Amino acid sequence: MTAQPDVYAQLTAEGQDVDRLVADLDTAGWERPTPAPGWTIAHQIAHLAATFRMAELAVSDPDAFTRLTSGLSADFNANVQHALAGYLAEPPEVLLKRWRAERAAVDDALTATPPGQLVPWLVRPLPAAVLAAAGMMELFAHGQDIADALGVRRQYGDRIRHLVEFVVRTWDFGYQSRGLAVPDVQLRFEVTGPSGASWTFGPADSGERITGPAVDLCLMATRRRHRGDLALTAIGAEADRWLDIAQAYRGPAGAGRQPGQFTGATA
Repeated sequence: MTAQPDVYAQLTAEGQDVDRLVADLDTAGWERPTPAPGWTIAHQIAHLAATFRMAELAVSDPDAFTRLTSGLSADFNANVQHALAGYLAEPPEVLLKRWRAERAAVDDALTATPPGQLVPWLVRPLPAAVLAAAGMMELFAHGQDIADALGVRRQYGDRIRHLVEFVVRTWDFGYQSRGLAVPDVQLRFEVTGPSGASWTFGPADSGERITGPAVDLCLMATRRRHRGDLALTAIGAEADRWLDIAQAYRGPAGAGRQPGQFTGATA
C-alpha cells in the first residue's frame, strides 16, 4: 500500500479547508471551547502549528529533528503543552499568521522531497508521502474539533482516501498505546468514499473485516466520534475489538467521545 502521488497537494487543500473555519473568527471565537477537554479553538490551531513545524524540520533537517525529539520528556502531555505554549502566548491574529507560515513551510519542504524518501518521525521513519498523510490526519481530527465547536458540518471529498490509507497503515497503534499485544491477524477494510467509490485494503480472504463509510472510519480512528454513532460494521471478534481501540496516532488515547454526543452531526 502506498500513498497516492497527489498527497502533497491534498495536504495543502486540507489545510486551506481548516483555515477557512478560523480565518474570520473574533477573539471570543478563538476562545470558544472545543470537544477536547480544556482546549479552545486557539489550542487546536496552536497544536497544528507546532506539529507542522516539527514536520517541516523532519523533512528539511533530519538531524535537527532527531536532536529535538531526543530531548523530549517521557511525559507525553507535558511535551504537548510545552509545544503549544509559545503559540498560545500570541494574540489570535499572530497565531493565525504563524500557523499559515508553518503550513507553507511544510508544503515547500515536501514539494522538494521525493514521496518515497524516508524521513524521521515520532514513532518510526516514514516515507515523505506518508508523513503528508499523517498531516492530513492531524488536520482532519483537529479540524473536526473546531467545526464541532462552531456548529459547522464539514464536507469531504475523495482526498480522504489518503487518510484511510494512513488509518490502515497505523492499525496497530491502538494496541500499542494501551500496552496490548498486537494480534497476529490481518484486517480487511472495505469502505465507501464520499463519491461512492469503493476502496479495499487487506487480504480478501480475511475473516476479520471492517466495512462502512470512509468518513466514519476516519472519525472513529481519530476518536472524534464514538463507534456507536457511526455506520461501521465489524465481522470477526478482533475486528470488533479493533473498533473499540483504534486510533491513528500514538500517545494516550484519551476519553474519546461519548455515544450520542453528536447525534445527527457525524461529519
